[in-house]
Amino acid sequence: MGIIMGLRVGVLGVGPVGEHIVRILKERKFPVDGAITIMATSERCEIIDGNQVIVKKACEAIFKKLDLVFFAGKEGAKGASMEWSDIALKSGCVVIDNGGDLRMYPHIPLVIPEINMDTVTKDTRLICNPNCSTIQMALALYPLHKASRLRRVIVSTYQSVGGHSGAAMELLKTQLGQALSGERVQEDQTVFAHPAAFNCIPHIDRFEKSGYTREEMKMVNETRKIFNEPNLLISATTVRVPVLVGHSESINAEFMESMRADKAIEILSDPVRSPGVVCIDGITDNKASVELRHDPLERQYPVISDIKKDEWKDAVLVGRIRDDMTAPNAINMWCVADNLRKGAAANAVQIAEGMLEKGLI
Repeated sequence: MGIIMGLRVGVLGVGPVGEHIVRILKERKFPVDGAITIMATSERCEIIDGNQVIVKKACEAIFKKLDLVFFAGKEGAKGASMEWSDIALKSGCVVIDNGGDLRMYPHIPLVIPEINMDTVTKDTRLICNPNCSTIQMALALYPLHKASRLRRVIVSTYQSVGGHSGAAMELLKTQLGQALSGERVQEDQTVFAHPAAFNCIPHIDRFEKSGYTREEMKMVNETRKIFNEPNLLISATTVRVPVLVGHSESINAEFMESMRADKAIEILSDPVRSPGVVCIDGITDNKASVELRHDPLERQYPVISDIKKDEWKDAVLVGRIRDDMTAPNAINMWCVADNLRKGAAANAVQIAEGMLEKGLI
């Protein structure tokens, strides 16, 4: 393998995802030529990954000086991809977009590297990152889909406020303090329709005429595109919970061919068959835990705090895998992931790494 020269890299957006992209590029020693160029809608100083940096105002002249740019800004008409993707591409950049505006365009790859990196070719200059809740569900299900082909999926999510914004994380901290001190909880309905503290809100993104939310339909449509299964049956309910970072999902999956819990555990425990997945299941070997709760059948399973462990921070953790006793070839499972890392920033950086490995950038 030849020497990889450094790339001129930019990040557009200074929220939690943009900050995590900067951090992960450094952690994974991505070959960057000089400093990472950080952009936003206005020039200012910001603390990014513990360092004070000058954030530049996005403009065409900056894109002409970059080889690769990660979009981590707002969505919508004034969002990063809608305002800057054409300019960045015409300036010669490869664009990896974390926003949702372009994900369902047929000619734009929607990529989870462990699943469909092959959709990125020498002609690809714009790649979309899937939604955070889609990424962890798809990564957990795809190895099982390859083995027995999915028929139907029912998923309920428990999504952290960090999936909304940095402002949402600060709002939760404030509301928790107010609630614990007996004060009146101050609401901000521009962020959440109800108080986030000690609450579960079945409302993520705007509602559609069907009664489902956009977040729920992202999980349906994006998974179909990634799996190249346009008729896959998926029903989602997405819920915001009072957790700062980390999403959890309860998944019921029904298959067209033979599938049982023991088979699923075997597949998901194999790092070759299930890259990026860690299976934490089975009877616990923690004797103290068994004695304290007097349950010899107590099992191990992943929880949000596990994603703080260095070896698991960019993985999807799965557990509570068990047969669905109401239907053949169906299982229930639980999965957990860091929505700011594997659900966003780490997945984007892995796409760039995959392009480097294939000589596409």
